[in-house]
Amino acid sequence: MMIQNDQSKIIPANYKVLISEEKIQSRLKELGEQIAAEFDGEKPILIGVLNGGFIFLADLIRFINIDLEIDFIRISSYGNERESTGHVKVLKPLSADITGRNVIVVEDIVDSGLSVKFLTNMMSAFSPKKLRFVTLLHKPTKTVVDVKIDYVGFEIEDKFVVGYGLDDEQIKRNLRNIYVIEE
Repeated sequence: MMIQNDQSKIIPANYKVLISEEKIQSRLKELGEQIAAEFDGEKPILIGVLNGGFIFLADLIRFINIDLEIDFIRISSYGNERESTGHVKVLKPLSADITGRNVIVVEDIVDSGLSVKFLTNMMSAFSPKKLRFVTLLHKPTKTVVDVKIDYVGFEIEDKFVVGYGLDDEQIKRNLRNIYVIEE
């Protein structure tokens, strides 16, 4: 069941729906089933990348019908900018020990791939059993480093998007659809 409340007063006129809440939920169901099939009989730990990935993680885990754990990491490569700075820093480290564990990193969006590369290198140092990445959105034309993303929700064009956890200067994360901003 979709949440029924009117968000129209917080959606600017230049925001156009790119991916609807219904499409997002349908795709999350498919991703959840794929993840559950790969890790059936195991108990993976999903690592949500804050801040943008928290809504995606919360909804995704409801479609993964196996036992799992969650933890969070917070990294930054944007600051308050719309383009990546190219430098990734850890703002909140992991709490869990991932050594020998099945780890699934949950990202909201992959564009340059620098964050995924950084997280791959960092987490590989702990020798996880398996290391997988799932992202809600991927901008393949922006990816500048070779990274492996195991599960992709949607591939999108190189446009600035907001909603469903994705922000514009720390606001608009609470929008249920994903919007593109038309300038």
